[in-house]
Amino acid sequence: MSEAPSARIEEARQRVAKRLRDLRLDARLTGQDIVERTGWQKSKASRLQNGVTPPSADDIRTWCKVCGADDEVIDIIEAARSADSMYSDWRRENRRGLKPMQVARAGVHRSTAQMRVYSSTLFPGLLQTRAYAVALLADIARAKGIPDDSAAAADARVERASIIREGGRTFAFVVEEAALRRHVGDADVMAAQLLHLLDAARYPAVSLGVIPAGAPARWPLDAHREMTRSAVFGPEAYRIIAGAIPGLS
Repeated sequence: MSEAPSARIEEARQRVAKRLRDLRLDARLTGQDIVERTGWQKSKASRLQNGVTPPSADDIRTWCKVCGADDEVIDIIEAARSADSMYSDWRRENRRGLKPMQVARAGVHRSTAQMRVYSSTLFPGLLQTRAYAVALLADIARAKGIPDDSAAAADARVERASIIREGGRTFAFVVEEAALRRHVGDADVMAAQLLHLLDAARYPAVSLGVIPAGAPARWPLDAHREMTRSAVFGPEAYRIIAGAIPGLS
């Protein structure tokens, strides 16, 4: 599976943690106050309010009680259960391998007329070659301990990516130079991937910007809009891409 589902789960869990943290702050309590009033270890209180450990229903009830916010219990428990449900669904999908998610996303992409993508460390999926996708997905399968159907998943990803050559849609990609230089697979895989990127950048429906390594840092509150301001396009972007091709730089 790609990183995206786990990112959504993490966001949901962080929202729960933030609500707990906000309750503590609203009650003008410190982390030490929580520890003393609950009898918990300091590490547990820290993990809960920082989203490291998902809270149980009893944890939430206790936290709300010491913060004088019993009226918040039901809403926060429901939010925590929703995050847990997302995680359970994601794990079930993982056990099926990588291909089902690639196939599922095809429908979403085909129903989208305008797509904006910012990527800091990897080539966007719609711009990946099959060899690059196989190497990346195989690494993901190994890291997550799930069935490795990376070859079939890569086939599905490349088939999905064919939409960038079709009419009726526009695609605005912004990638960091670091993504061009982070090796996935061997040098031949990277060279082919970078050459493919140069080709894809010239498709009528595609806008491709590259943020040079030396560009000022920007906080991606609205990632695509903010990062586009630091990106270069056209010949300047092509020079950076060509400079990252193994053996040519």
